[in-house]
Amino acid sequence: FTATFPYVVLTILFVRGITLDGALTGIAYYLTPQWDKILDAKVWGDAASQIFYSLGCAWGGLITMASYNKFHNNCYRDSIIISITNCATSVYAGFVIFSILGFMANHLGVDVSKVADHGPGLAFVAYPEALTLLPISPLWSILFFFMLILLGLGTQFCLLETLVTAIVDEVGNEWIIRRKTFVTLGVAVAGFLLGVPLTTQAGIYWLLLMDNYAASFSLVIISCIMCVAIMYIYGHRNYFKDIEMMLGFPPPLFFQICWRFISPAIIFFILIFTVIQYRPISYNDYIYPTWAISIGFLMALSSVICIPIYAIYKVCRSEGDTLLERLKNATKASKDWGPALAEHRSGRYAPAFSPSTESHLEVQPLQPEKGRSEAAAASPVQGSNGSAHSQDSRL
Repeated sequence: FTATFPYVVLTILFVRGITLDGALTGIAYYLTPQWDKILDAKVWGDAASQIFYSLGCAWGGLITMASYNKFHNNCYRDSIIISITNCATSVYAGFVIFSILGFMANHLGVDVSKVADHGPGLAFVAYPEALTLLPISPLWSILFFFMLILLGLGTQFCLLETLVTAIVDEVGNEWIIRRKTFVTLGVAVAGFLLGVPLTTQAGIYWLLLMDNYAASFSLVIISCIMCVAIMYIYGHRNYFKDIEMMLGFPPPLFFQICWRFISPAIIFFILIFTVIQYRPISYNDYIYPTWAISIGFLMALSSVICIPIYAIYKVCRSEGDTLLERLKNATKASKDWGPALAEHRSGRYAPAFSPSTESHLEVQPLQPEKGRSEAAAASPVQGSNGSAHSQDSRL
C-alpha cells in the first residue's frame, strides 16, 4: 500500500494540475534544459545523491532486502525494472510539481523560477503554498501530505530493517536472535529521539544540515569504496562467477565494464569536483556558523570512519608475522564463505571429499538380511576330503 498508493495520489494531482491556467508554462520550464549547469559539480553531486537516495545504493537496504530473496532470484531483471521505474517516477513527479508551480506563477504574475524552490523547501513550502490557491485546497493538501507520510513510512520500513538486520547479523548469537523484537524497538526509539530536534523551530536548519552533509559525501565515498573492494580486492572474476552461479548466466559485458572502470571513475570524479567547488550551505539569508558546519562534517564522517576502523580491527585479528601477511589474510575470503545452504554450493563452493575419507567408506546393502543370507550361501564350506565348495553347488 505504501508503495502503490502514492502513484494514485500523484495521478490525481497531475490531472488536477494540467487543467489549471499556467500549467503548460510550468511544464515547459521543467523540460527546458539549462546547459550552463552541466559544468557545475554541485549539480552532479546532487544528482548522485538523489540517485543513491532513491535507489538505495550504498545505504545497505538493497543488501538487506536481497538477503531475503531466493538464491536463484533474477536480480538482473529486478535491477533493470527498478531503475527504469525509479527514473520514470521521478520524471512523472516533476510534471506533477511544475504543473502546480506554473499555475502559482501565473496567479502571482511572476516567472516560474521565482516560485520554484529547491530541496525540502519545494515539498514543504512552495508546493503547499501553491495548493492553497486551488479550489477545495484542504482536499488537495490532505492528499499531498498523506502521500508524503506513506512515502516516509515506506522509507522507514527499509531503513529500520537495515539497521536491525545489521545489528543482529553482526552479533550473530542465539541470544540476540531471540530478542530481535527488542532490538527493533530499541532502534525505533533511538531514531525517534534523534528526530525530535527536527520538530522544533530550528528543525528546518537541522534538516538542511543533515540533507547536505549526512547523506551526500558519505554515500559517494562508500559507493566508491564498495566498487574498489568488490572488483579489485575480492576480485571481479570471483564476483562474476558468483553472479553466474545465481542467475545461470554471466553479467553482460556492459555491466562488467561499468563495475570495473566506469562507475568507480565517475563516482571518484564527482567526489573530487564536489570537494573542489564546495560552498557552505545557507538558508535564505541565514549563514550557518562554523560549529554547525563542523557538526555536518562529523555526521558525514561518522558512517565513513567505520570502514578504516573495522579494516584495522580485521588486520589486527588476522594471522601473520608481518603486516603484509596480515593484510593478505584479512582480504581473503573465510573458509566458510559461500552460499548459506549446502544445496546451493556448486562450482568452487562445492564441498571436497578427501581420498582418505572415501577409502574408509563402506557400501551397505539396501536389504541387510537378504545380503547376509546370500553371503552365507556363497561362502565356501570345508568338505570331508578337504575340498572347498559352495553350499549351493549342485553335482
